[in-house]
Formats: sequence, structure tokens, C-alpha cells
Amino acid sequence: MKGQAQGWGLLLATVILANILWFATFYLTFSTFWLKIAVSTMVLAALSWRIRPVARDRLHVDANMLLVGFASAAALYLIFWAGKEISTALFPFAEGQIGSIYGKGAGTPRWIVIPLLLFITGPCEELYWRGFLQDRLAERFGGRGGWLLTTALYAAVHLWSFNFMLIGAAAVAGAFWGAIYWRFGSLIPVIVSHSLWSAVIFAVIPLG
Repeated sequence: MKGQAQGWGLLLATVILANILWFATFYLTFSTFWLKIAVSTMVLAALSWRIRPVARDRLHVDANMLLVGFASAAALYLIFWAGKEISTALFPFAEGQIGSIYGKGAGTPRWIVIPLLLFITGPCEELYWRGFLQDRLAERFGGRGGWLLTTALYAAVHLWSFNFMLIGAAAVAGAFWGAIYWRFGSLIPVIVSHSLWSAVIFAVIPLG
């Protein structure tokens, strides 16, 4: 019982740390946005791996999981494209808030942004949010409960952006990747999906 309580205490500590890191990334003005988010995700991934490494079978690479990753990245991009069209038609503030999301990373060359998103930010986010947090919460609250709680925490950490559109986007993306992880039990499709989607939507074919 004592070990279990300590384990949940460590999990809570990582969630608090995630909020501190996201606050520094989105709200404080030092350094560049893309470097801050890359460092933040690396810290969380390394810490969570130290607490409990991801099971080897969760990282097994096969063609089907890669295909799911590629297809889901494309599907999520289309969902966000449609979401932008609808939200900007309905809400006067939407276009400005979407523009401010892209403004966070303005000035950083694409040749820096794309590798950071593909090889650091995307994989590290999934190692922490799905591979560690969702796994632990699912053990306690079941698959559906773990998915819902992780989605809520992922959206909540983006409150520090003070951007309604970004918080909503995080909720949609978090629910999407969490559902894929819940369905397949593998980190490979969500790592591929998250990494490709973020590189394309932020640096290759932006929506803002």
C-alpha cells in the first residue's frame, strides 16, 4: 500500500511538473517556443521512463502500426482543417487565436522546427502522456477512464496558453491519440501520428 501511494504521488508530481513546464513554454518569454517545448517534453519523457519504463511490446514496430500512424496523421490533419473552417465561420475570435498559435514559433527556421517535432517533441509527448500517464490511469480507472482522464489533463495543461482554440485543439488531438493507444495498445502509431501531424500542420502546410 505504501509503495502504491508513493507511485501515485510520483505520477501527481509529473502532472504538476507538466503544468510548470507548459506555463514556462507558453507564457514566459525567454528563449524560443519550439526549443522550450522540445526541452519540456524531453524532461517529462525522461522522468516518466525513469519512474517506469514503457513495456517493450508497446514499442514493437510493425507495418500495420506504421500504417495506422500515417493514416491517422492524415485524418487528424483533415479534422483540423475542417475544424478551422467551421470555427472561423462561427466565432469572430477564432482566426486571431489560431494566428497567435503560429505566432508563438515565428522566426524559427523550418529546418530546425521540423526535426524537433519529428524526432523529439512528438515522440517524447507520447512517451509521457500515453505511454506513462494513460497507462497508469487505465490501470486504476479502466481503459475508458484512463483515456478520458488523460485527455482532460492534456487539454488542461494547455490552459497556460490562455488560448481557447489551442485548448480545444489539444482536447481533440489528445482524445484522438488516446483512443488510438487504447485501441491498439501500441505507442508506435501514436508516435508516428503525432510527429507527422505536428510537423505538417506547424511547418509544412500550416493552417494559420
